[in-house]
Amino acid sequence: MKETASQPYCSKNKYTSNLTYSVVVPFHNEEDSIPELYKRIVEVMEGRYEPFEMVFIDDDSRDATYRLLKDLAACDKRVSVIKLKRNYGQTPALAAGFHYAEGEIIISMDGDLQHDPADIPALVEKLHEGYDLISGWRKKRVDNLILRRIPSRIANMMMEKLSGVKLHDFGTTFKVYRKDTIKRVKLYGELHRFIPALASWNGARIAEVPIKNIDRESGKSHYGISRTFRVMFDLITVRFLLKYVTRPLHFFGPIGLIGMLGGGFLSFFLLIKKLFFSTDLFTEHGPLMILAMMMFLAGIQLVCTGLIAELLARTYFESQNQTIYTIEKIIRGKRLPEVEEENQGVFGEATIKTNN
Repeated sequence: MKETASQPYCSKNKYTSNLTYSVVVPFHNEEDSIPELYKRIVEVMEGRYEPFEMVFIDDDSRDATYRLLKDLAACDKRVSVIKLKRNYGQTPALAAGFHYAEGEIIISMDGDLQHDPADIPALVEKLHEGYDLISGWRKKRVDNLILRRIPSRIANMMMEKLSGVKLHDFGTTFKVYRKDTIKRVKLYGELHRFIPALASWNGARIAEVPIKNIDRESGKSHYGISRTFRVMFDLITVRFLLKYVTRPLHFFGPIGLIGMLGGGFLSFFLLIKKLFFSTDLFTEHGPLMILAMMMFLAGIQLVCTGLIAELLARTYFESQNQTIYTIEKIIRGKRLPEVEEENQGVFGEATIKTNN
């Protein structure tokens, strides 16, 4: 079928329910990119990575994005379209796509043609080497140096150091996942760029592959320098989740203890001055008295916060029937069948498979 503005190119192919691959793409006001991106995905996937589906998410676009996606779904049964009721942002859009994707291998990419579907084979082949998540690496970036590349490099260095995951490029959406890996990760806020870090908590094997970074062919970028500041807050969240989610008192406790000890030491100093030197504390050390009380009270509050967080963590794990670990496989003696138990730990639901 010939591609037009009102009727995009459409590949006629039969749909099958036993899917191996899912291509998840979020869109927001990307009407100019849809026909070409769909065509490129089909050219790469057909005949090589089948059976496959395409899960397209419309994040409440204000242009013709939804109409074009709906037209694709009408002529290609492999296309599923999810329309969100309002503009939630990229992380919720991806989360919706991952939730409804049925393939054993899930490929995610942006909808603005800055990711080339021709790079999919390199990522999939690397995944088959025994990894659970393959991330694209925009090795040669074409973005603005001041507004994009320098802030991105600083953010990536901080993410690598704080998360412990060795990647050059956390920010790209172009990734390939095993289904059980991405289904374990629950996304909130703007944490999609931290998926490798969150997946590593469950023991995912992660690698990266260089990909092309293409200039945006149409439209305008939805990102600006303000995103850099939001990333800083996300870094704090991810660091806390990775290290302290099962033991929050270890985070709040030391800070609270320092406050209590500091306040106690100042109070003891002031008591000595009052008892042995008859010092008028209100006149000579009024600010110091206030500081001692504030430090001691703040320390108590932080310790209490940690204790409450410990109760909340236990409530979360026990109410959701979660464990604080992830099991890949259990092998028992010959009298029992081999059991493969996958448990989502912090970020998902448990599944058990038994092989007789």
